[in-house]
Amino acid sequence: MADPLGILLTALSPMNLMLALLGVLAGTVIGALPGLSATMAIAVLVPFTFVMDPASGLIMLGAIYTGAIYGGAFAAILVNTPGTPSAIATTFDGFPMAKRGDGDLAVTLATIASVVGGLVGAILLMTLSPKLATLALAFQSTEYFWLAILGLTLIATLSQGNVVKGMIGGMFGLFLSMIGVAVIGGDVRFTGGMPSMLGGIDIVAALIGLYCIPVLINMVASAGQHLEPAPARGFRFFEALGIALRDWVNLLRSSIIGTLVGILPGAGGSIASLISYAEARRASPRSENFGKGEPSGLLATESANNATVGGGFIPTLVLGIPGTPPDAVIMGALMVQGIRTGPALFQSGDGTVYIFMVGLLVATLLMLPTGLIVGRYAFRFIANVPKAMLVPLIAYMTIVGSFAIHSNPHDVLVMVVMGLIGWVAARGGYGASPIVLGLVLGQIAEQGFMRAWMIGGARGDFAGQLLLNRPISWGIVALILLTLCLPLLRRQRQARPAPATIPIGSRPDMPGLAGAAIFLTLSVWILAQAQALSTMAAAFPLAVGMAMATLSLLQILRSWRGYATTDMEAGSDDATGRGAVLAVTMLLWALLFPVLGMFTTSLTACAVLTMTGQFGRPRLRQLAIYSLSVLVMVSAFYLLMVRVLNIPMPVGLLP
Repeated sequence: MADPLGILLTALSPMNLMLALLGVLAGTVIGALPGLSATMAIAVLVPFTFVMDPASGLIMLGAIYTGAIYGGAFAAILVNTPGTPSAIATTFDGFPMAKRGDGDLAVTLATIASVVGGLVGAILLMTLSPKLATLALAFQSTEYFWLAILGLTLIATLSQGNVVKGMIGGMFGLFLSMIGVAVIGGDVRFTGGMPSMLGGIDIVAALIGLYCIPVLINMVASAGQHLEPAPARGFRFFEALGIALRDWVNLLRSSIIGTLVGILPGAGGSIASLISYAEARRASPRSENFGKGEPSGLLATESANNATVGGGFIPTLVLGIPGTPPDAVIMGALMVQGIRTGPALFQSGDGTVYIFMVGLLVATLLMLPTGLIVGRYAFRFIANVPKAMLVPLIAYMTIVGSFAIHSNPHDVLVMVVMGLIGWVAARGGYGASPIVLGLVLGQIAEQGFMRAWMIGGARGDFAGQLLLNRPISWGIVALILLTLCLPLLRRQRQARPAPATIPIGSRPDMPGLAGAAIFLTLSVWILAQAQALSTMAAAFPLAVGMAMATLSLLQILRSWRGYATTDMEAGSDDATGRGAVLAVTMLLWALLFPVLGMFTTSLTACAVLTMTGQFGRPRLRQLAIYSLSVLVMVSAFYLLMVRVLNIPMPVGLLP
């Protein structure tokens, strides 16, 4: 066994502290850029660690990883676009806080929660790794299915005012997750005969589009500020710390949930943050404020997704089973350094793995000063920069980030199309978040259900395999029932509020009616297409299609009778011609950059979007500043992708 004092001194050496700080800073910046992932940053930097001391190299990789997970909160809070999939739930309350002028407080709360969650995950990694790893082995396909269902129950939370519309959006997200080759059976489903759809819809590209494109369209539809301008109030650290201390039970509970979900291979921060958000809302006396800028929701999601970093390393180090793609890359770096993961790792005399764990703890602590400084200036920049500059900047990041996922132009087109679908759906009250939930959890739910079906069918006991003989499943199902029933019981005890819907007998909800009719047509097509599939590949589409058809018919009846609500994500800005110009520009950008080249098309598109976001006639000096800024921005990001991250950009007919 290595000397504990020696491990501590090595981890706290000036070189390792500097590498941890640089890693956290680099990870935070990369995580804040939509489409750029921790996996990409770690994979690019792994070769540099081969010439370092093994412990130092691993500390830097771990710092980049934890920084990237935290960095996703910046884009989620300030521009309603999750920088990483684990930050999906951060948008629910983070962006509403920023809209009302509390973006600085939201960023500080996210920083504190991320540090707390990261510390809990790292401490459990250091102290209980072997014992917690056995929990991961106890989870089978059935438990993964119920875990996905638990995440889907959050749709009821996100569908304020109309649960039926939220459930329809969730069914649409489940349909999107089924596009491509079936996970069980191998059938080709719902591709429309397009070879480019065989790989399905990339989750990151879809969530960038669903969250970001509607924000951009609404930004150019009115002359007001993107975020409510706020006076300079510093970091608001002690205010945020007071809120976090008063909500310490939520912080601790969410951190433990994040660690436990992180242990499960393939689950990840997105599921952890969604489950923690649902539990925080269920237990909160202010549950009606969730989705409207409630700090407790932000604390829950950020503590949970950062706790998954330490949790994910438990099966990686103890069992040799990487929980996430970044874990797999770091495990590969360990193997190159001659360190074999597995049960014997903790009994060996080599202290490298313990130095890495302590370094991860130190990197988590360094997130506090780094995040506070970066967050303060990021909020001030987003709040004060003119729309003429902010719109092309965000649009360019979405295009480049979507392309960087797989270096595939198809992902960019998917991002733009999904964004336009999300904006149109929001006009009818069908929010983006239920769609994203269905897309993220769809494959996990289908895999778990179909594997349970196959195992139970072979044993002649499907019900037993799905629930009756699985004690862990009992606990998850009980949690699902609690999540669904307790808010209803609490609502019955309280005085009944004024109804949010328009009384029966008023004019029909035509946007909702049109949306329900489109979804009904889609459900009929899904059911028709499923008839040509094998039994294994058709089971889940048939269930989703029938559920979508039933819910759509119910919504048609409700909309016709005048049950209309304004979805919390639908927005209130009417898109003018400027919104149409932005939509067409983004679509042409996605179609033309593989032919004409990324640099040329980006310069042209950003110039068009600069004028689209400019209200009033610009002065000559102002126009020159905008033009120079666009040139610098496009050039800087282009060089970052090509020279630093080694992502080959399309050259096309022009440079």
